[in-house]
Amino acid sequence: MSSLIANLDTALAWLSTRLYESLLIYLLLGVGLYMSLRTRLVQVRMFPQMLKAIGSSRSDADGGISSFQAFCVGLASRVGTGNIAGVSVALVLGGPGSVFWMWMVALVGMATAFVEATLAQMFKVRNPDGSFRGGPAYYIQRGLGSRTWGIVFAVLLIFAFGFAFNMLQANTISGSLASTFEIDSSWIAVGLMVFAAPIFYGGVRRVAKVSEIILPVMALIYVGMALVIVALNITAFPEVIRQIVAGAFGLDEALAGTAGGILAALLNGVKRGLFSNEAGMGSAPNTAATATVSHPVKQGLIQSFGVFVDTIVVCTATAFIVLVSGVYQPGVSPDGDGGAVLTQNSVAASLGTWTTVPMALLVFVFAFSSIIGNYSYAEINLNFLGLQGSRLRVLQTLVLAAVGFGALAKLETVWMLADVAMALMATVNLIAITLLGRWAFGALRDYDAMRRSGQDVRFVGRGNPHLPGDLPGDVWDPVEPADTVRTRA
Repeated sequence: MSSLIANLDTALAWLSTRLYESLLIYLLLGVGLYMSLRTRLVQVRMFPQMLKAIGSSRSDADGGISSFQAFCVGLASRVGTGNIAGVSVALVLGGPGSVFWMWMVALVGMATAFVEATLAQMFKVRNPDGSFRGGPAYYIQRGLGSRTWGIVFAVLLIFAFGFAFNMLQANTISGSLASTFEIDSSWIAVGLMVFAAPIFYGGVRRVAKVSEIILPVMALIYVGMALVIVALNITAFPEVIRQIVAGAFGLDEALAGTAGGILAALLNGVKRGLFSNEAGMGSAPNTAATATVSHPVKQGLIQSFGVFVDTIVVCTATAFIVLVSGVYQPGVSPDGDGGAVLTQNSVAASLGTWTTVPMALLVFVFAFSSIIGNYSYAEINLNFLGLQGSRLRVLQTLVLAAVGFGALAKLETVWMLADVAMALMATVNLIAITLLGRWAFGALRDYDAMRRSGQDVRFVGRGNPHLPGDLPGDVWDPVEPADTVRTRA
């Protein structure tokens, strides 16, 4: 059995390296730059509108979930292992310079996230109960006219988020709780399955309600803890920034070779950045489509802001905590753990051992919220494949089993499996949004024109001069005045 796992690790490592070195780095950054230019740096010029869209999002909820809930479900999947364990893994394997490339992925990725979420809104479909569903599988089929590639994406996402990523989140929870409370991993696996089952069986709306409550609070607690550590170590801040920038370009001789050099920083920064903020991966659009908004661009702005919160705020906070702790050594994984345990140890080194238990609970909440957010993505894509109602019970049971197995699995194997799944899914989605980008750019022009003219921002998908054509379906049909309807009757 051990030789089989070793062979699997070798094969996954080879495939992951080939995918990222030869394809995904260039595709991810290239598409992000292209989207940034075509949207005229939407992530910069419309940043105030992002804040406004989140503040006013609750009033739009009617028939689906609110855009704020969609933001929280997206954040539930983003803010998790990638922020706490993923940053630590990147620092161990790629050195401080990996954080710089995480920033770059996020900054251009904000434009990518805007485009994919806007497309998800534009090509969404209505459920019989008045709610909505959509995402890359839907805009590939309805926008590009390819049911086959829509199915390919849906299958990749179901595997990645239903199984690989949920195994990884469970693994992080298991390592953290086992280290802190000395609980046997088998009991942790059982406990996770018991907690997850009622939420899985409750569907996307229950996921939205849970995420809306716990995620903002926990994210604020973690960022608040990080700010305390920053305040206590404020004199070290310039040195941390210097290490990050110098490490990204191989300018720090003290770090040379300890974590693999420039290429290791770039590879690990891109991998962990994509895993953390998911910009371009095609995951968050699945939830973005379920929101009820008056204009697709509103949800695009909200999801773009989610990338900023995830990487520029939360991941940077984690990086600072680790780099000032005195625990971290590039290329060295303490006690075999380069994940959440390193972050927990770093917090304890700065604030005291009393933080061990609160940090373990934060890791649990972040990772568990990602488990339920990930499942919601898988369910939406199963609906695309025609599996609904009682037939979803099979997926729910299998995902619960994956959560239990992930809590017991080997960390390196789970990370590599997640990396490969993520790369394949992102490749399909990035190509799709590049081909469909003109629809999102047209929607942005429409939104800008309405704001400049002072009109009520209300999107229509037929006869819109800013779009390359009419959108399929009736979700964005013009709303006729009541007197016109009465006259017809």
